[in-house]
Amino acid sequence: MKLISWNVNGFRAVLQKGFNDFFTDENADIFCIQETKMQEGQADFSPQGYYCYYHSAVRKGYSGTAVFTKVKPKSVSYGIDDNHNDEGRAITLEFDNFFLVNCYTPNSKMELLRIDYRMEFEDAMRSYLSRLKKKKPVIYCGDLNVAHEEIDLKNPKPNKGNAGFSDEERGKITELLDAGFVDSYRYLFPDVIGAYTWWSYRFNARKNNAGWRIDYFIVSDDVKNSIQNASIYSKVLGSDHCPIGLEINI
Repeated sequence: MKLISWNVNGFRAVLQKGFNDFFTDENADIFCIQETKMQEGQADFSPQGYYCYYHSAVRKGYSGTAVFTKVKPKSVSYGIDDNHNDEGRAITLEFDNFFLVNCYTPNSKMELLRIDYRMEFEDAMRSYLSRLKKKKPVIYCGDLNVAHEEIDLKNPKPNKGNAGFSDEERGKITELLDAGFVDSYRYLFPDVIGAYTWWSYRFNARKNNAGWRIDYFIVSDDVKNSIQNASIYSKVLGSDHCPIGLEINI
């Protein structure tokens, strides 16, 4: 099974920047997007052979997630246990053999102004994923807004303590992995450097590959041996993030 995740930074905008070509060429079984910045029905996108699910923020033009899947899920739920719904940050699809959770984790903002809510969200998500894991394997993906280790960003020392690389945020990823989950990319490629998924629009960051790896496919450890490949499509443009992929026999 092939899955792709991409923070598109505005779905309507990226549709004008080659999204359809990438979507068609990759032919993923499941395609997840984050930061749609739209309400359902505002984008002209109806891919043949896919079921489409959107979760939009109450605030228009903000946040939002969506999933396109070839296989019809058994059930679909929004938010975390029907909480944390207002910003459209999480969609769960239940399939016969696994749960898929597509997430756009809240940014902690400059000077960590939103760190308290971020910690609340992280704890709720970890608890939720752990409960799902007791029922069947879990694939958790999306823009998690954190570089876990120093290898996951170009300039770790000056960014230490900043949003996306604070001890608090990094610690929550560690807690999740310790709860029985695996970062698929680092599972296959523990020592690869320069593997980033987000670049600032400033200072020619993308051209210089001065980026961060903040987008993930995390799987429950009961299926880690089924991971076949983990990809970063760093050449794909259209957003300040690039797509990532997972191939798994599940």
